[in-house]
Amino acid sequence: MMHLTYLRTAAIFGFVSVALGAFAAHGLRDIISERAMITFETGVRYQFYHVFALLATGIIFRDFSNDRILWAGRLFILGIILFSGSLYALALTGYAFLGIITPFGGLSFIAGWLMFTIGLRKSS
Repeated sequence: MMHLTYLRTAAIFGFVSVALGAFAAHGLRDIISERAMITFETGVRYQFYHVFALLATGIIFRDFSNDRILWAGRLFILGIILFSGSLYALALTGYAFLGIITPFGGLSFIAGWLMFTIGLRKSS
């Protein structure tokens, strides 16, 4: 069932990615600075990239159901929340201290990819 959780979560994050991208393109362009817009768009881009990573994790988990693949999915979700979420908050509020959270999201993405790679090598 965990594979379905990852697939559903990916679908929700995918929906949110498209909605936030449209919001940025049509609602934010005249409200926030160009720099803030670039920051926001980076959050959307990395969220969307990792929607595909989470989809792959959900699909792969059926055949490679091990702790490493399980953790890959968890880390991709955490990365989306920390990395993209902090960039959205930074772009919308201008509070520079929020940028301190972003690297933890990036590390979560990196760790997720590492777990994914290792998980493909060992099937339980």
